[in-house]
Amino acid sequence: MIFFYLLGGLLLGWSLGANDAANIFGTAVATKMVKFRKAALIASIFVILGAVLEGSGTSETLDSLGSIDKLSTAFIVSLSSALTVSAMTKLSLPVSTSQAVIGAILGQNLFAGFQTDLKLLTNIILSWILCPIIAAFFAILLYYALKYLITNSKIHLLSLDALTRFGLIVAGSLGAYSLGANNIGNVVGVFMTSNPFIDISIGNIININSTQQLLLIGGIAISLGIITYSYRVMKTIGNDIFILSPITALIVVTSHSLVLYLFASEGLRNTLISLNIPPLPLVPVSSSQAVIGAIIGIAVAKGSRSIKISTLAKISSGWITTPIISGIISWSFFYLISHF
Repeated sequence: MIFFYLLGGLLLGWSLGANDAANIFGTAVATKMVKFRKAALIASIFVILGAVLEGSGTSETLDSLGSIDKLSTAFIVSLSSALTVSAMTKLSLPVSTSQAVIGAILGQNLFAGFQTDLKLLTNIILSWILCPIIAAFFAILLYYALKYLITNSKIHLLSLDALTRFGLIVAGSLGAYSLGANNIGNVVGVFMTSNPFIDISIGNIININSTQQLLLIGGIAISLGIITYSYRVMKTIGNDIFILSPITALIVVTSHSLVLYLFASEGLRNTLISLNIPPLPLVPVSSSQAVIGAIIGIAVAKGSRSIKISTLAKISSGWITTPIISGIISWSFFYLISHF
């Protein structure tokens, strides 16, 4: 019965992997610098590492937003989010899994009459706004830095091509790690309070606590989504917004990865606090918003007017409707269960 309740989270993890892998390797695959199979394998490995090693921070934050203290409640919230993201993925829209989960939690809070922590919700919404802005800022800085280096290094085109391919793989690995560390909160955050696992000790050498087990299962679910169904959305991210060269693709992936890590790293947060610098909240942010913010940053730096506004508007509409649809589905499930 425990694993039945976890199915909602596993489906959400699969949906996240299918949707958000495009933000890691979509530009690289679209520019034919990295083959899809290689990209999927690398992303799968590093997303699991990120989830297990640094995924607890955002998971605990998400758990604090709602009153989800039962496995059955967590199942409905995660299932509502998964259905929403899966539908958007079917439409080839790179939507925000974070927004789907938040919408589902708010739907449950509304049904249960639970008072939502408005300060925490405000921080989460603020992070959604800051995410694409910071990504665009990073992209602009990296664009001018790389332009300066390439112009002044007089590197041979073949060498530049090889370095770009290598850079895309490194950036994609960092992106997958950051995705696991940040967005695993979307997959297992609602299960933190009702975690069904117990700590495992093998002799005095290996100790795997219940949280790590939950994070590992969620990471595996994301990786399965990457391997089985991520190619469709890669086309939208890679080609349909703004045509990217291999070098600008590298900039986009790196900018996206840095932003996700900023909102996921407890170590970085503690360092900033020790230096009396206001830290960013540890919250799951939208991988899709980060990469699109970076793409817009590239377009601004190049002074280009060739951004495909129609595609961008279509994606933006998905961001707006995702939390609303997810919240309605979540509330409806709880209403139906309580009356039948």
